[in-house]
Amino acid sequence: MSQRRRRSLALLTSGVLALPLLTGCGAGDDEGGPAAAGQDIATTARDRVADGGVLRWAVDALPETLNTFQADADATTGRIAGAVLPQLFVLDGKGRPAANPDYLEKAEVVEREPKQVVLYKLHQQAVWSDGREIGAADFLAQWRALNGKDSAYWTARNAGYERIEKIERGKTDLEVKVTFAKPYADWRSLFTPLYPKQVTGSPDAFNEGARGALKVTAGPFNLGAIDKKTGSVALTRNPRWWGKTAKLDSLVLTAVPRADRPAALAAGKVDLADIDRAGADRIALARRDAGRGGAAGTAAGAGAGSGGAPAHGPGTSLTAAQATLSWAIAFGADEGKAAAEHESRQKNAEAVKRYADEQAALRTFTVRKSLEPAYTQLAMNGASGPLADERVRRAIARALDRKTLAEIVLKPLGLPAKPVGSHVALAGQRAYADNSGALGGQDTQAAQALLADAGWRLGGKLTEPAGVKAGAENAGQDDAKTPSGPGTGNDGLYVVGQDDGRNGDPLSAAARLDAAARDQGPGGDGLVAEDPRRAPDGEIVDADAFAPGARPEQDGPSPVLAPAPFAADQRASLLTQAAAAAAVDDGKRSPALDAEAAGTAEVDAAEGVPTSPPPAKQANRTSGSTLAKDGKALTLRFVLPAGPGSEPLRAVGERISQMLRKVGVSTEITKVADESFFKDHIASGQYDLALYSWPATAYPATDARPIFAKPEPAADGSLLVEQNYTRVGTDHIDQLFDQAVGELDEEQSRELVRKADARIWAAAGSIPLYQRPELVAAKPSLVNAGAFGLGAPRFQDIGWKKAASAKDKRK
Repeated sequence: MSQRRRRSLALLTSGVLALPLLTGCGAGDDEGGPAAAGQDIATTARDRVADGGVLRWAVDALPETLNTFQADADATTGRIAGAVLPQLFVLDGKGRPAANPDYLEKAEVVEREPKQVVLYKLHQQAVWSDGREIGAADFLAQWRALNGKDSAYWTARNAGYERIEKIERGKTDLEVKVTFAKPYADWRSLFTPLYPKQVTGSPDAFNEGARGALKVTAGPFNLGAIDKKTGSVALTRNPRWWGKTAKLDSLVLTAVPRADRPAALAAGKVDLADIDRAGADRIALARRDAGRGGAAGTAAGAGAGSGGAPAHGPGTSLTAAQATLSWAIAFGADEGKAAAEHESRQKNAEAVKRYADEQAALRTFTVRKSLEPAYTQLAMNGASGPLADERVRRAIARALDRKTLAEIVLKPLGLPAKPVGSHVALAGQRAYADNSGALGGQDTQAAQALLADAGWRLGGKLTEPAGVKAGAENAGQDDAKTPSGPGTGNDGLYVVGQDDGRNGDPLSAAARLDAAARDQGPGGDGLVAEDPRRAPDGEIVDADAFAPGARPEQDGPSPVLAPAPFAADQRASLLTQAAAAAAVDDGKRSPALDAEAAGTAEVDAAEGVPTSPPPAKQANRTSGSTLAKDGKALTLRFVLPAGPGSEPLRAVGERISQMLRKVGVSTEITKVADESFFKDHIASGQYDLALYSWPATAYPATDARPIFAKPEPAADGSLLVEQNYTRVGTDHIDQLFDQAVGELDEEQSRELVRKADARIWAAAGSIPLYQRPELVAAKPSLVNAGAFGLGAPRFQDIGWKKAASAKDKRK
């Protein structure tokens, strides 16, 4: 996927859960951060890769468009672009952008004052497939298409392009000079991919012409036929390619649903495929059974069940008594039942044989694994209700044992099992820093103290009607009393001597306690001496540590500086990504959600009934072990996808619910259809808690900004949230991102991004949990391909390993 592609949709599934049959892979710590898993791609020198051959690579679907800058571009669009179009900067194995020598001899900032100027020196042999040199005309056309000034171009975003003032030819045809009207730190993100001027030169060509075809390309592969009948796209070796020749004759991308990939692999339809836990399990079982001299579905298999039944797959659960009863019915006197049973037995036998045949084929595959460039988070909707109070959000976060959650998902796979410590970067990337200290780690007492400070008590009387919950859909005038919320500017970080009402916020309890502490400071100067909870500049970075009953942190939190003056507001135009956050009933909730719940009640949205019944109603009800306030129990809607591929996500959700129950927070898990999970619940704000993922980026100053931007009121009274689906944002966070994107000193820009991340932690709208596992099934002889992790594929090096020569065998 292109590192520049708009991040409009969240990844809806979590990483893989326990998979004991897979072996571990090594990883090391990076720059003091969590261990970063490297690529697992069977790296092989080109001289040991055979020339020729075809690779069939599974993708989710055929692309709706071949234009990565359009709203409906997807992962397949990005994969094709990576193979057939210029990529000026590519991501290395640690997710860091590096100049691509196939296209660039050099690219650097040559002037900073009075304006930023970037000079690109192109590879002397770089040409389009029609023979024309790649040059300034292509840069110019792409800038004009994407700078947002011409609304005739249907673009998904213009981030960075709107800052360019002009593009000129340099001293030679191989030089392109780009002058910026405003400094842009993420200039490397631009012109990747680079389209020919034939695509970007006119709105018609851009909007429609590049959707189904690319007549001119410039990569190691050319775009061949797109066959909708077979669901495949053929990429063929580019004869005009000036770099190292592609090893493969062709690369065929084939659309295969995730659930069907084990069967497709076994049938020889694909050679390489991202798979889920179930698919990885099947390959592991097949290889284990082969190693023990047997096969699935046969008594000879070491794992075979009693009576010759398979140890796994169809028929696994059939007991001896059930098998005997089935035989008796099939050969009994009732001809009707016997015929039906014969048919059922025949279908079962065919399923067992088909499964056994597939297992025999799957043993020839291996599973390559790394960590995806994406992290799974717990999102808290701060638009209204209890979670509009930052103390409640912080309490939820402090109740979580993130290390345990990461270990559940990653440790059985042998992958680094440390929780993600940043919202804006992953381990290995230069912007990464563990800023979770700005919020604090798991601490049950601190969580309980925060909830008590927010007014939630155990055993309180429930005076509201039995159907009333404390979630966002029941938010009313109480919300006006909360000390913070989306768009208030209160991010949980307090500056000594500065009124927290600077953005129209009432002082929170933690801030009032802070003020009281200042009054008692030595010398009456309003300063608290040697407080480990303060940054060197006097800012409190762990405000909840001042809540009643809270314990001091054992480890000092990460320093966070006070905000610098406002930078220019340079928000990207993210079309189709603004969503109204009005907290209204969407009509999709089941009646069961209106019943009183204690502990964790799970609701199946398809059936409209809770999987565990609510407690009986009583005349004088109390909250019991659940916290209550103003007659309402603290029960939050936890929305999770219900699809067959989402079992791991639901398992993580159940564990989180158990953790929250220990501090008196009740949850109702609502399972909703996968197709409506994001659109009808996350984007529309119809949830309290949810699990979903964000992809990583090499350019956080640009790409993370809309995800955490402060919601803005729209003319119709709704909130424009860009991609911030938690609705939790502050002026300070926006300012830091704005400063970072305009700071040309790279380390200073990264430091500003890290400070923004610390404030995002303190605001507690999004809690990163773990980096998602990446599992890829591959033929063992396929090299330089597999689990790419944070890096980008080098398509020309992918191929089939040469057979070992007699000389090699003697060695």
